[in-house]
Amino acid sequence: MKKILFALVLTTISFSMSAQTIFGKWENRDEETNKVDSVIEVYKKGGKAYAKIVEITNEKRQEAVCDKCSGKRKNTPILGMNILTGLKKDGDEWSGGKILDPKNGKEYKCYIKLENDNKLKIRGYIGFAAFGRTAYWYRKN
Repeated sequence: MKKILFALVLTTISFSMSAQTIFGKWENRDEETNKVDSVIEVYKKGGKAYAKIVEITNEKRQEAVCDKCSGKRKNTPILGMNILTGLKKDGDEWSGGKILDPKNGKEYKCYIKLENDNKLKIRGYIGFAAFGRTAYWYRKN
C-alpha cells in the first residue's frame, strides 16, 4: 500500500512540475481567429532554450518555405525550422536570444516568460523591449 501511495504522489509531483516549465509543445494561435495555426516545441539544449515548428495546421501551408528569410534559412521548409534560439534563464524569464518570424523572414531579440502553467508570453523587439510585439502561446494538451 505504501508503494502505491508513494508512486501516486511521485506521479502527481512530476505532472505538476512539468506544467510549470516553458519546455514542451505550445500552440500558436492566429490573432484574429484564435484558431491554432502551428505547434511549436520549446526544448533545452546546452542550458539554453530553443524552439522549432513541429506542426502546421493549414494543409496548404505544410510544404511552405521561408522565402522571405535570408542566409541559410532562405527557401527552407518552415515545418521543422528553429524559430527561437539561445535564450538563457534570467530569474522568471528566458532572454538573450532571438526569435524568427517566418511570415516576414525577420529576426528579433526576444524574451519569454511563463504567465501561468498553460500560457507563455513571447516578446519580440528591436532595440528595447518597449518597442516590440507580444504574442502568447498556449500549452498543447
